[in-house]
Amino acid sequence: MADFTCEADIPARTGVGLKPEHYDAVLAAPEGTSDGSAHVAWFEIHCENYMGDGGPPHAALRAIRERFPISAHGVGLSIGAERGLDPEHLARLKKLVAWCDPGLFSEHLAWSTHDSGFLNDLLPVPYNEETVARVSDHISQVQDVVGRRMLLENPSTYLQFETSTLSEIDFLKEIAARSGCGLLLDVNNVYVSAVNHGYSAEAYLEGFPLDLVGEVHLGGHAEDEDDFGDPLLIDAHDRAVIDPVWALYDQVIAAIGPRPTLIEWDNDVPEWETLAAEARRADAVLARYANAKDAAA
Repeated sequence: MADFTCEADIPARTGVGLKPEHYDAVLAAPEGTSDGSAHVAWFEIHCENYMGDGGPPHAALRAIRERFPISAHGVGLSIGAERGLDPEHLARLKKLVAWCDPGLFSEHLAWSTHDSGFLNDLLPVPYNEETVARVSDHISQVQDVVGRRMLLENPSTYLQFETSTLSEIDFLKEIAARSGCGLLLDVNNVYVSAVNHGYSAEAYLEGFPLDLVGEVHLGGHAEDEDDFGDPLLIDAHDRAVIDPVWALYDQVIAAIGPRPTLIEWDNDVPEWETLAAEARRADAVLARYANAKDAAA
């Protein structure tokens, strides 16, 4: 297999989300063997799960960090909220990043705070100039505090705002230009939003600023229908990636070459080998295009 490393600490191979259910399997597998861990090049943590001061999760993460690169993904910054960012949350994030030293750091484009309350959801934002300015300012603040470039993830959406004046792609481009952040391309989110709103996922990806992509996500989604009987997809992260999403992933990697890729499976977490098998499938795509690039050189 070709050596397809990237400039960051995270190799341009496949990682998976680090789950407590898999700590023992990851730590027990000898390095360089053919068991599951050999097919998983890195692990992602959700920052909020490791913001405490210690305990078994920290001990496991420290041990795994000695053997594997780590990517840190936030879900609680509420980067799109109208109110300012929580300074205590930022301080905890800075502390975590300092000791964990992740190769990549990312956050969702969403909001989850209002006044003094916190909502247990990742809610969408309107795509307009006001939101561009607010999100760009928040990202710049995060990057200044943490001392790292942040990757902003495209959302999965279930509604569209009448107050939006920009396309999602133009919205993301403008935020990246103003803040200097990179982008995390979630291919499943593209598919979910495209089906929910009736546009072409392939065309969306053709217009996406792929040169800004530092990481790619793949995951599963649930199928439902809305009140009118039309398809409604939910970004559930509770099952395997479906073939149409794999096809979109192939389109992305063919266009930009190998990128660090994460298999997201956060709910109904499967046995370790099931997750490792998904990682092997993504790794095969990355290797194919890395080898093609090497052959053309």
